[in-house]
Amino acid sequence: MRIHFIAIGGAAMHNLALTLQKKGHTVTGSDDVIYEPSRTRLAQAGLLPAQEGWFPEKITPEIDAVILGMHARIDNPELMRARELGLPVYSYPEFVFHESEGKKRIVVAGSHGKTTTTAMILHAMQYAGLRTDYLVGASIDGFDRMVELTDQAPTIVIEGDEYLSSPLDQRSKFLHYRPHVAVITGIAWDHMNVFPTYDQYTDCFVQLILSLEPGAVLIYNREDPEVVRVVEQTLARHPELRVQPIPYATHPYEIRQGKVWLVDGSQRYPVTLFGRHNMSNLSAALLAARQAGVSSADFYASMADFRGAKNRLECLYDDSRTVVFKDFAHAPSKVRATVAAVKELYPDRRVVACLELHTYSSLNRDFLPQYRGTMAGADRAFVFYSHHAMEIKRMPPLDPAWVAGEFAHPALEVKTDIESLREAVRALPVEDTVFLFMSSGSWDGTDWLAELGLEKK
Repeated sequence: MRIHFIAIGGAAMHNLALTLQKKGHTVTGSDDVIYEPSRTRLAQAGLLPAQEGWFPEKITPEIDAVILGMHARIDNPELMRARELGLPVYSYPEFVFHESEGKKRIVVAGSHGKTTTTAMILHAMQYAGLRTDYLVGASIDGFDRMVELTDQAPTIVIEGDEYLSSPLDQRSKFLHYRPHVAVITGIAWDHMNVFPTYDQYTDCFVQLILSLEPGAVLIYNREDPEVVRVVEQTLARHPELRVQPIPYATHPYEIRQGKVWLVDGSQRYPVTLFGRHNMSNLSAALLAARQAGVSSADFYASMADFRGAKNRLECLYDDSRTVVFKDFAHAPSKVRATVAAVKELYPDRRVVACLELHTYSSLNRDFLPQYRGTMAGADRAFVFYSHHAMEIKRMPPLDPAWVAGEFAHPALEVKTDIESLREAVRALPVEDTVFLFMSSGSWDGTDWLAELGLEKK
C-alpha cells in the first residue's frame, strides 16, 4: 500500500509510520513542525519530509490510504485534497484496528496508569516468549518503537486513550479498538477542553464497555468508586453484552529497607516499581497478562527487572544522599498518586515536589480546584506556569496567589517565570532530599540535574 501521513511528526504517528514502512508499505508524510526524537528517527528511516509545511500536490490518486493526526486542522490543504479525490482517510486508531482486526485485542484504558500497565503486560509477554503487536504511549526498555504491527502476532496490546481520534473523528481513540480484553484502571476527570463536564468524560468509558466484543473480559479497579459505578451500571443495563467482569484491587506489597516486595501468600517477589498506584496497576497487568497466556510465575519473575515506561517516575539520579525523579503526571489524580508514592518510599527524606501546569485543563480556572490537596505529601512544593504559554493557548491570566490557595499546601510557592523557579530550587539543600519534577511539558528546556549541580549517572 501507499500510505501518506498528515502530521507525521506526532509521537504515535511517527511510530506508526516507522512500523508500516518496516511492514513493507510505501510511506510518505508531511508536517508543519517536527520535534525530537521524531525528527531524527524519521530521518534515519528516510521518512523525514524534505520541507516542513503542507503540500496538496503530494496527495495523488495513487495513494491507498491517508492517516490523519490530531495536530492537523480541519482545513488542512492536504486533507482537503484527499477528500476531493475521495481517498480513504483514517485516524491512527482507526488504522491500527484495520491492521489488527484478526487479532486478539487487549486494551488498557483509564484516566491514569494505562501506560505503565500496558508496559508491564508487554514486558511480561516478552519475558514469557509470547509474540505480540502493540501500541503504547511511551518508550519502554526492550522495544524499538511505541507501535508494532505484523502479520504474524496473534495478539495486540493497546494503550487505549480517551482523547479524540482526529479532526474529522471526534470519538475517543479507544472506541475504535473493540477489545476482547479491556482494562479500566481509574476514572478521574481530565481533558476539560474536550470534555467540558464530568458526565461527558465518564460517558467515554460507558461507550468503551458498549464497544467490547461479545463475551469479552472486562478487568476493572474495584477500589475506584467511579469505575465500579460505570461498570456495574453499564453491565446491568446491557446484559446482552455477555461481558465477563473481573474486579481487582491493589496487589499486596511491603517496603523493607527502601525496597519494595510483592506479597503473594508466603511468597515475596522484588520489584523496582513503587507506589500504591503502581501496585494497583500491577494487579491489572497480572490479570490481563494471564488472558494473553502468561503464567503467574512468569509474570512475577518478569517484574523483577521491569524499569517502567519512560517519564513515568523515572529516576534521573540517586547517590543515596539525593534522589531526583521526573514524571509525566499532570492531571490531579496522577499528581496525588505520584507525590504519595515518593513520600511512602522515602518517609524520612525531605520531598520537594515541582509541578508544571501545562495542559489546557490544568490552566483552566474552573478545573484548578481539582488539584486541592494533591501535593500534600511534599515537604516543599512549587507550581510553575508561564504567562507566555497561557497567551499562546489563549487562556485568561491566573493570579498566582489564587492558584496557591487552590492547592491548599502550607509550603507551596507559585512561580510564573522559569528563572525564578530555577533560583528557588537551586537554593534548596540537596542532602537527604528527594526531588520530584512533574510535567507533560518541558519546563522551558530546563535541565534540573544541572540546576542542582548533579551529574547524570
